[in-house]
Amino acid sequence: MSSTKVAKKIDDTELDYSLNDLLLRGRVSAPAIEKELPSGDKVVEFRLIVSRAERGGVDTLDVAAWSSKMRRSALTLKEGEWVEITGAIHRRFWSGPAGVASRWQVEAAEISRL
Repeated sequence: MSSTKVAKKIDDTELDYSLNDLLLRGRVSAPAIEKELPSGDKVVEFRLIVSRAERGGVDTLDVAAWSSKMRRSALTLKEGEWVEITGAIHRRFWSGPAGVASRWQVEAAEISRL
């Protein structure tokens, strides 16, 4: 992850300083599961347990591996294993029985065992 400020030009008057770059370290909650979506795309999903340092407790975060390399890596993870994830957070939308549904998900760019 880089703290370098990079801006993209949106138009003649505005710059975009947006950054969606994250680093997580935590334990895998259960073995990853591979899914095939109605579009035919494949994704491997798992959850990461991350401790809250300041207030105590934990957060459980959904992680998705979309590239073939990251899908293969995610499928080898074991429950309780410590890993480091770099990537970005995305909101995923789909059509469900009650209409459009969504959830936030970490998209893994790299998965490393600690």
